[in-house]
Amino acid sequence: MILEVKDIHTFYGSSHILFGICLNMEEGETICLLGRNGAGKTTTLRSIMGLTPARSGSIRFKGQEIIGRSVYAISRAGIGIVPEDRRIFPGLTVREQLEVAHKKGSGDWSVEKIWDFFPHLQRLQKHMGNQLSGGEQQMLTIGRTLMGNPELILLDEPSEGLAPLVVDALMEQIKRLTEENITILLSEMGLGFAVELSQRAFVIDKGENQWSGSCEELKQDEALKSKYLAL
Repeated sequence: MILEVKDIHTFYGSSHILFGICLNMEEGETICLLGRNGAGKTTTLRSIMGLTPARSGSIRFKGQEIIGRSVYAISRAGIGIVPEDRRIFPGLTVREQLEVAHKKGSGDWSVEKIWDFFPHLQRLQKHMGNQLSGGEQQMLTIGRTLMGNPELILLDEPSEGLAPLVVDALMEQIKRLTEENITILLSEMGLGFAVELSQRAFVIDKGENQWSGSCEELKQDEALKSKYLAL
């Protein structure tokens, strides 16, 4: 088991956000974390990454407890995050943003390999961050995370705000990532993008686990979708 989250409780100040969230992943799996806006998906990913540390519970990565570690140490251990807001540096070129993110890890990602994976980024390599469209920023953010050579990637709502054609292209690129033996935890509100990429799903609502199972089961459970996933 590469990731095991058990009974975590996370707060923003005095506001209790996560109430005993649990999930687990095997190496090489793609899992989706689903729920409406405000359900606690982003907070779950931030808790794993140490950005908003859980106050109690356990988060074990490759068998080692990571609650209490710094974000830097968690990143060095092999976890990368693609944040919902992308956090592109407006004053750096595409190439520069990839180069500053490089660090050694279990993979062999380089700028040249990113060009092979995202050919469109190579054509934009001299463009500044503030010259990119939303889809181009998302490609760059994923590429920047890959330059850290992570074993586990946390993808926070990657399709948010993107045009349908861009989402389709992004889905194909994420599918290619699964061939690189990278484990992916994918957070999304909608079903279509997430369940096509994932083997299993965890549904949360109001900061609590509500359901877990295969994506095929989820597709067929209309009552569950209506209760927890309908907009």
